[in-house]
Amino acid sequence: MSLVRIFLEVYLLPQNLSLFLGDFLTAVWGEPIVNSASLPEKEFQQEIGMKPKVIFVALLCLLCEVAAFGQTRESGRGRGQEGGRGRGQQAAQPPATDKVTPEIAGVVKAGTKIEIVKFGLGGTDAGMGMSDGSVLVSSRGSLLKIDPDGNATTLVENTDQAAGLAIDRKGRVIAAQYSKKVSVLYPKGSEEVLTDSFDGKPYIRPNDLVVDKKGGIYFTDCYQIGATPSPNDLPQSVYYIAPNSHKVIRVASDVRRPNGITLSADDKTLYVNDWDGAYLLTYDVQPDGTLKNRKNFGKYTLKEETDHGLVSGADGLCIDSAGHTFATTPAGVQVFSAKGEHLGDIEAPYDMPPQNCGFGGPGNSYLYVTGRGVVYRIHTLTAGVKDRGK
Repeated sequence: MSLVRIFLEVYLLPQNLSLFLGDFLTAVWGEPIVNSASLPEKEFQQEIGMKPKVIFVALLCLLCEVAAFGQTRESGRGRGQEGGRGRGQQAAQPPATDKVTPEIAGVVKAGTKIEIVKFGLGGTDAGMGMSDGSVLVSSRGSLLKIDPDGNATTLVENTDQAAGLAIDRKGRVIAAQYSKKVSVLYPKGSEEVLTDSFDGKPYIRPNDLVVDKKGGIYFTDCYQIGATPSPNDLPQSVYYIAPNSHKVIRVASDVRRPNGITLSADDKTLYVNDWDGAYLLTYDVQPDGTLKNRKNFGKYTLKEETDHGLVSGADGLCIDSAGHTFATTPAGVQVFSAKGEHLGDIEAPYDMPPQNCGFGGPGNSYLYVTGRGVVYRIHTLTAGVKDRGK
């Protein structure tokens, strides 16, 4: 393999692009560009030193192609490529500012404005409301606090790939991280890894989480779309970290692809989005944190195309104080009643699925929605669960 092709593949360019650039530069050079396996070390070094100008041109081409490829990956993969929840993808165009909601009885009035709070953040997730009316989002590896006027403050520069966020009764911000762990991120000085493995194996990719009133933490663990499972991997599951400990138990492994997760206001019911299914699921929470009585709670509008048919593509999940649940999906934000009736969908103000949601703002009565570098909000007729944020 030529040096150029090795370099290209290290930078994760597609194989056909690597081959094309390698062959193109070979044509410019006039001969194959340094097959490192076929030359002794001394001759290899001499060959490299012979043509620095060509190497400079090669590197310049490489940098241009890496930049172009990165831009393509960021904006062109479409709905199926989620990082969970295509994370990191941005909307191709600025979000529309003239969108309004339909009438959803008991939830939102017809014609309620969809307010754009912030855009151009370069990938957003979470959307957890705080008691001061602000909302926390994870964005491009950082933890941001966004006030009701859209002013953003960075709380944590490097979150180690945080996705979903939650807050406990101690005021600690806890994250599910794609780097295969669940950790306390904030405030400064409280940072701590709560769990990074189960039964001696690393997690797949922790996605979302919620904290109960006792301080226990439920979190989902699932594959990124398009990932190739290994037989040695843990199953896609829901886990529970017991209060004030690092003890972890697996509480559900019967969800095809568990994603967004939240609790009822009384902590008696756990709700789980199934990205790869047709139903929002519920479980009865037991005193020790284990789960029983899985139910198909609400049927999604199905718009995510897969090789095995239409599925929900359901990503983030939040709940209000009246028991309405809100799931972010390719159909927009899907709203369900406390009994699981599908009440309606609120389309996103851009052409990609939203990723997560939570409640915040004045009176805790704004539904905040995040995704694709955008944060927007909708004034609702009910408030979020107190001190939950989602």
